[in-house]
Amino acid sequence: MTDPDSRTNPRAGLSTRRRSDLPFFLVMGGLSAIFVLLIVLLLVADLLFTSAQDFRDALAKPEIQAAFRLTILSCTLAAIMSLWVATPLGYLLSRYRFPGRGLIDTLVDIPIVLPPLVLGLSLLILFHLPIGSWQLEAWLRDDLEFPVTYRWPAVVLAQFAVACAFAIRTMRVTFDQINPRAEDVARTLGCTRGQAFLSVALPQAWRGMITAFTIAWARSLGEFGPILVFAGATRMRTEVLSTTVFLELSIGQLSAAVAVSLMMVVMAGFVLVLLRIFGTGLNS
Repeated sequence: MTDPDSRTNPRAGLSTRRRSDLPFFLVMGGLSAIFVLLIVLLLVADLLFTSAQDFRDALAKPEIQAAFRLTILSCTLAAIMSLWVATPLGYLLSRYRFPGRGLIDTLVDIPIVLPPLVLGLSLLILFHLPIGSWQLEAWLRDDLEFPVTYRWPAVVLAQFAVACAFAIRTMRVTFDQINPRAEDVARTLGCTRGQAFLSVALPQAWRGMITAFTIAWARSLGEFGPILVFAGATRMRTEVLSTTVFLELSIGQLSAAVAVSLMMVVMAGFVLVLLRIFGTGLNS
């Protein structure tokens, strides 16, 4: 006698045993593990190459101490400047459609894809390009008594030029995830656009702002090419930790270079932990 269910369902009576997912996880996990293992091996190699004494000797150098202080100062200033620009620009790109929006959206991504040395060279040309009898660097140096090129402001500006692009992307995603309905309600109750932004949108974006700040700070920490071209690598003057690695390698101090590299890894790791903590709440 034929089961009536087998006539309506061709799969009835067939084995319902699922195939094993083990091959899927072996392939996916194996491919993923290649990169993770590479990162682990790089860190282990650095740790095995240097010693605690090498680390202490590197930290005792006045040049490296000065580079550490300048790194903290410049990265923080660049991140603050990035946040001041990224918050309004990210909001405008997220909320409004205006002429030239696509062009601006493309322009802010240029520092991300542009070779770092090219960006540093462009900054150098911008400050030293003569426009008639006027030059930006000469005007800053002579009239305002605030020279930029090959001094610590050049370090901050080089870091800002790259870090700000990442902060803008972060803030745009943040505002994309915030429902604009509350702002519309605030405007119907008499708020201006500025008041609605300050009282409604901005308080909801605080996690995104912290994330944008930490991303900009971490990106500034690893910047090298633009700093080397635009600010130079003068010890006790424009040297930051990224250029310290280059300078120590150039004089054959490999142990000190590795020690500074590990210091930067620790700093970057701390920032990334903060990013994970606050970044997970972007949708809140």
